Amino acid sequence: MTASPLRVGVVGVGSMGSNHARVYRELQSATLVGVADADAERAETVAEAYDTQAMDPIELLDAVDAVSIVVPTSHHVAVATEALRRDVDVLVEKPFVVDVDAGRELVDLAEARDLVLQVGHIERFNPAIRTLSRFAAGLDVLAMTAMRLGPPVARHIDVNPVLDLMIHDIDIMRSLVDAPVESVSAAQVVGEPYVSATLTFETGVVGTLLASRVTQQKVRTLSLTTPESHVTVDYISQSVDIHRQSLPEYLETESGVGFRHQSIVERPATEHAEPLKLELESFLDAVRDRGEPEVTGADGLAAVEIAGRIMASANVPAVVPLEAVDGTVPNR
Repeated sequence: MTASPLRVGVVGVGSMGSNHARVYRELQSATLVGVADADAERAETVAEAYDTQAMDPIELLDAVDAVSIVVPTSHHVAVATEALRRDVDVLVEKPFVVDVDAGRELVDLAEARDLVLQVGHIERFNPAIRTLSRFAAGLDVLAMTAMRLGPPVARHIDVNPVLDLMIHDIDIMRSLVDAPVESVSAAQVVGEPYVSATLTFETGVVGTLLASRVTQQKVRTLSLTTPESHVTVDYISQSVDIHRQSLPEYLETESGVGFRHQSIVERPATEHAEPLKLELESFLDAVRDRGEPEVTGADGLAAVEIAGRIMASANVPAVVPLEAVDGTVPNR
């Protein structure tokens, strides 16, 4: 017997939230009951595009089983608290929160009410990371490097590059290294949204992270160095390359001695898919089965705590002020 579709909604339908609405509309396991946004015109436009209703946020929360919260980060706690108090399972977009203590209260509230609280670290669901995860446990990782670079974006983002961009790679590194972060150092290019950070885990693994909103090329990569191999992940192409047995060799040629460097490159098969769709399917599975989500509130909180140490080291303010119109909550 097929289970009835879950009633779902989206609060905050800016650029990312509208994609949540689109995917929910496509999933057979969900019925998109409605969307809510501080910008009523925006809500109406998205609702019309995905054949649903624009609703007041409280009205929406009272009508759904589960909700995606995709409002600006500074409003995550207020909206998620309202949802949890109404016994609604929630997916909160990344970064989970700005204030760590408030995040702990959210985690505690969800546990007390036996509700699903998932954090939207979407790269966990990137097919390339899923491919890497299949063999990562067998790797003796020495170091990791993550680059998340790109040009300025047209929309206003209410948090800095550490919380907006680097937070993805903090979470991925945490998922790959089963150890606490022992030390953190970081620096920011003065006056620019460009931050570099180094994490040293208690196991000795070193993670280097770069995040930028001023780089005129979109780069989303992760590399792992081991004694036997160098693994590279491209999030955009959803590919994984494993470089093994690098062999330098000197060759005699007619013009003298030449140099050749060869290596064996393996590319594991990766089944391409939309990460957001995989993420929302996973969220709904956790809601239906009453199980633990793949990315828990505790995971989201741990990433924010490390981000806080990076921001403190680089002297980067957490929040970029975003003024709401007439005191309303702007979309994400």
